[in-house]
Formats: sequence, C-alpha cells, structure tokens
Amino acid sequence: MATEGESADDAFAAFAAARLDESYRLARRILRDDHDAQDATHDAFVAAWPNRRALRDPDRVDAWFGRILVNACRERLRRGARRPTVVLPDGPHVPAVDPYRHSDDRDAIGHAFRTLNPDQRIAVVLRFYRDLSVDEIARLVRSPSGTVKSRLHHAMRQLRDALQTDGPEVTR
Repeated sequence: MATEGESADDAFAAFAAARLDESYRLARRILRDDHDAQDATHDAFVAAWPNRRALRDPDRVDAWFGRILVNACRERLRRGARRPTVVLPDGPHVPAVDPYRHSDDRDAIGHAFRTLNPDQRIAVVLRFYRDLSVDEIARLVRSPSGTVKSRLHHAMRQLRDALQTDGPEVTR
C-alpha cells in the first residue's frame, strides 16, 4: 500500500480519506440503514488498520478493503436478522395524484430488498450499484461465478415477487 518514501500508516490514512465516502455509500446500499452503514464502514477501517503493513501489492488495496467492508456488512446483516422488526399498518388511502409516489416506490423497493439474505443483498448491490461483472463479484466475495449467478437470479425473482404481491406497482 505504501509507496517509496511513504509509511504504511501514511498510505493507509490517505487511502481511508480517499475511500471513506465511497465505502460508506456501498455499505449504505447493502445495509439500507444510515447508522448501520456508518458502523460497518468504521468496523471495516478498524479491521483493516492492523493488517495495513501486510498488503504487499498496492494495486490490490481496493479489492482487499472491499472484502473487509463486504464482510463487515454481512456480519451486520446477520446480526440484524436476529433483531425483531415491527411492521406498521398501512396508512390511509392515498389519492390517485400522489406527489410522493416515487417515495412510495422507493419504500416498496427498500422493503423488498430487506427480504433478501445477506449474500443476495451483497451480490445485487455489487452488480447493480457498483456495476461489477459476475466474475468480479465472485473474486471479491470469494465464491464461484455460478454461485454469484444463482444468488442474483434468486434475488431478482424474490424482489420481483415481493414487489408484485406486497408493494405498490413501481413506475419505470
């Protein structure tokens, strides 16, 4: 990670400063919660710090840290699955002309997204938010490409089913 004349500590500090916002945005996409995303991002940087000197290839720092961040998000999702959730009843009927229609759509998509398991969430976010190929995702999460394809396939089917049965029709 460190270049010639730069210590591993300085290089990691520069990397963290440059990647903090991007890392948070990725965690936010996976976790769908501001506080959990902040915590996961923090946890990932804390976990990476003790190993900063072990990274020999500076070209691999993004993949190295990406795995740490994805694993921090996965752990939060697994812990979050154990927390009880409270489903609030639907509010009053919304008139046909609804200025908040897109908010409703985002809420429906968010609700459907939360039904995915952690591995599916990670695959969907990396594929459609980060625009990574299946092979790139497979390398990042250390799974076979076929497994990633399967996760994406089942996740998309699950999202489609959840949106058709539970949520309002999403405008395109």
